[in-house]
Amino acid sequence: MRVRRKKHCAERMENCADIWIRDPETLKGKWREAFGNSNPIHVEIGCGKGGFTAGMAEKYPDVNFVAVEVVEDIIVMAMEKIKEKGLKNVLFTNMDAANTDSIFAEGEVERIYLNFSDPWKKKKQAKRRLTHKNFLDRYKMILKDGGDIWFKTDNKQLFEFSLNSFAAEDFKMRNITLDLHNSDFEGNIMTEYEERFVSLGQPIYRLEARYVK
Repeated sequence: MRVRRKKHCAERMENCADIWIRDPETLKGKWREAFGNSNPIHVEIGCGKGGFTAGMAEKYPDVNFVAVEVVEDIIVMAMEKIKEKGLKNVLFTNMDAANTDSIFAEGEVERIYLNFSDPWKKKKQAKRRLTHKNFLDRYKMILKDGGDIWFKTDNKQLFEFSLNSFAAEDFKMRNITLDLHNSDFEGNIMTEYEERFVSLGQPIYRLEARYVK
């Protein structure tokens, strides 16, 4: 999907400079110092417009959230949302998900969120899916022992692919549901995409995958 260019994007990004990390590699192993506390680090890869990040940061003020999004025209809206709410436990960086292991140290992250990632539907595009082995190997490097990945999607094929990927990489899965909004799972925070899918009656697939080293 093509993203519409946002007016004055560069200026708006600068207005969020206090929560925008331009050189995340410099914080590898030092993210808690950047937040100024020793709280656990949770990372959302592909934060979109920031609805999920904002909801989680409000609900869990004692967790540090790092929101990653590659497209500036999208991440700027997420940053503005956090600024408007006055939340102090969120930092942003705009980079490709393939580089996560270059900005976080081994065991620095307690949890990763993958929400409605691009399914890359063609078979030859499988390596670009965020639950492909290539990405899972990177996540395993930065997750603490017993850390986990919370994964949600509306795409059944991606969900089935991800189940197999997590199993093959020795993740222990739990809270697996094929219809999140008709399940007994409590405390779900919806993304903007999720709100749209639910309004259309589409099922949401969800799981938690824990990695014990």
